[in-house]
Amino acid sequence: MKKLIFAVCLFFSVCGFAQSRISEHNSIGWYAFFVSPRITDKLSGHIEYQWRREDFISNWQQSLSRIGLTYKINSQVSVQAGYGWIVTYPYGKYSLAAVPKDFPEHRIYEQLQVTTPVGKTTLSHRLRLEQRWLGRLNSIQSEKPDSWIFLNRFRYMPRLDVPLNDKLYTALYDEIFIGFGKNVGENVFDQNRVALLLGYRFSKAVRAEAGFLNQTVQLAREIDNKNVFQYNNGFIINTYININ
Repeated sequence: MKKLIFAVCLFFSVCGFAQSRISEHNSIGWYAFFVSPRITDKLSGHIEYQWRREDFISNWQQSLSRIGLTYKINSQVSVQAGYGWIVTYPYGKYSLAAVPKDFPEHRIYEQLQVTTPVGKTTLSHRLRLEQRWLGRLNSIQSEKPDSWIFLNRFRYMPRLDVPLNDKLYTALYDEIFIGFGKNVGENVFDQNRVALLLGYRFSKAVRAEAGFLNQTVQLAREIDNKNVFQYNNGFIINTYININ
């Protein structure tokens, strides 16, 4: 009898949790290009553009440009800092912004990366702090941001690279995003990304990788007094070029 009561309570608890959120599923395709021009033995530039699409390729999800400088402390530790310009578009049933229009973002970031060989594999840890200024539109008639909201965010990504031969490798990573500060909304947990990739090294300077990406996003606002979660699944293609 006690087991039956426990099972009934558990059932209604799960149902109540499910009713307190709204879930949305989207198909995405992310296409990224990274260039690292070498300046000195320890210093290099960082140039990045990401073309993020919804419905795999049909519609805009986000446009992201980033530039920065990377300093190599030693063979395993590097630091990076830079600036990003991002435009996020309304997509899916529930847009990230309350006003369903594209909105801009200025972003400054600082990053620490530690890379450790583990046998034939490579394990890396990337920690990133972001200071973000998001443009807020007050109405659908607004043509430019009516105000700017400042947000802080912390990101942590462990990544494991496993060589298959001299050219081929596989990679797996999981990155979690945590918002903090006085302007954080409903989404202290901001999002999580998991990817499984197959990569190919064309040369020491050029490599590419492609695979499956899962992105879970929590909106910063509630709809009908419920938290909104996006579950975005699709594929990702990355191209890396090192210029000496």
